[in-house]
Amino acid sequence: MKGMVFTEFMDMVEDVFSVDILEDIIEKSDLPNDGAYTAVGTYDHEEIVRMTANLSQAVNIPVPTLLEVFGKHLFGRFSARYPNFFEGIIDPFEFLKNIDNYIHVEVRKLYPDAELPRFYHEQKSANELTMYYMSSRHFEDLAVGLISGCLAHFETAGKVEKSEGQYKGEDAVIISIILD
Repeated sequence: MKGMVFTEFMDMVEDVFSVDILEDIIEKSDLPNDGAYTAVGTYDHEEIVRMTANLSQAVNIPVPTLLEVFGKHLFGRFSARYPNFFEGIIDPFEFLKNIDNYIHVEVRKLYPDAELPRFYHEQKSANELTMYYMSSRHFEDLAVGLISGCLAHFETAGKVEKSEGQYKGEDAVIISIILD
């Protein structure tokens, strides 16, 4: 997993909770690099899993909720860091439908070794989009947070729900986005 995700996670923990909690979870997570991440490095995703589990214990918030909060934060950071991804896009569905065929293509140019989840979509109506999330890492709660962050970025009200399912015979997490 790219180091930028780790550095943004640590920034979020420090901003939302405290530097003391960040230091505590780093210590409890027994990280091979003692929490020294660079944005361009590549690290084992299990390290962020351990930090999130330890954060959950420290603040008494379930891991899925923390991952959603982090996803919202991360989307805000992506939009600030990569404004070119948003050029000419006027609504969240247009953005979300371009994740695999534009955004992930561009991410791979920046980080050729990045292991990215796959997203497929079906637009059910003008107000409903179904995303199929497929990844061996199972960060679907992070994906829900990113999608919620996308709605907030485009100032669009709606709900985001996830369920288990399949896409073309493969296991997938189904993320339904329904606009108000």
